[in-house]
Amino acid sequence: MKKVFGLLGHPIGHSMSPIMHEAAYKNMNEEATYVGFDVAPDQLEHAVKGIRSLGISGCNVTIPHKVEVMNYLDEIDEEARQIGAVNTIVNVNGYLKGFNTDGRGYIQSLLTVTESLTQKNILVIGAGGAARAVISAMAAHQPSKIVIANRTEEKAQILADMFSDVSASIQVLSILEAEKQLGDFSIIINTTSVGMSPNVADQPISLKNLAEGSVVSDLIYNPLETVLLKEAKQKKAHTLNGVGMFVQQGALSIEHWTGHFPKIEPMQEVVLSQLKKSK
Repeated sequence: MKKVFGLLGHPIGHSMSPIMHEAAYKNMNEEATYVGFDVAPDQLEHAVKGIRSLGISGCNVTIPHKVEVMNYLDEIDEEARQIGAVNTIVNVNGYLKGFNTDGRGYIQSLLTVTESLTQKNILVIGAGGAARAVISAMAAHQPSKIVIANRTEEKAQILADMFSDVSASIQVLSILEAEKQLGDFSIIINTTSVGMSPNVADQPISLKNLAEGSVVSDLIYNPLETVLLKEAKQKKAHTLNGVGMFVQQGALSIEHWTGHFPKIEPMQEVVLSQLKKSK
């Protein structure tokens, strides 16, 4: 019998998860299909009950349900609990366990452009859910320090305090101070939506003081190359868009569901092809 996996979100019409997952299952010869479920916020509890009653093998969870869905699951993985959000649900005979693959997916992507995070000074721009997932996964790689810069410093400090028990040094700067000290960082990561389509002219931080040879990463993948990444490339930095994170987090979800890690290439190819078509 063909397994059914899905995506809970609202809205989900723009999501590339279905085509990406279908490409992975085809390559794996996995008898499975992936369906997008547009679930209004007031229907989330009923949708989660539906996972059990319909025998859906697993689901991804996206905006705006990643936090609220935790209230309706039987168990939350420790990593997801620390991040404070779930993006993957595994159904084992009606017992639903929540995981979060965003942070580890991002790190796997980041390590394609830098050999190691150990003893690196890392700047994270933003203090939302994506920043929380990234910092949670990065802290285990023993960076020298992680600095959070956000338009609202109070929000950045709240996020930093959440990770007070990790071994990495986590500090807070204003965007202005981060711009002044930019040359001290070997990795700069934008976790905000600033620069995302349709507001493609926007940029979250000035790169005037960027050090040559540093890594500038943007979690955005539409457009594929944001203004931030274009300027970073002109300044001879290594750049990374959000496609890798999107693909890797999906692959880690598939591993949770099937026990096998899929090949990344077919998933990435179909995502890039779709993004180029939508230009």
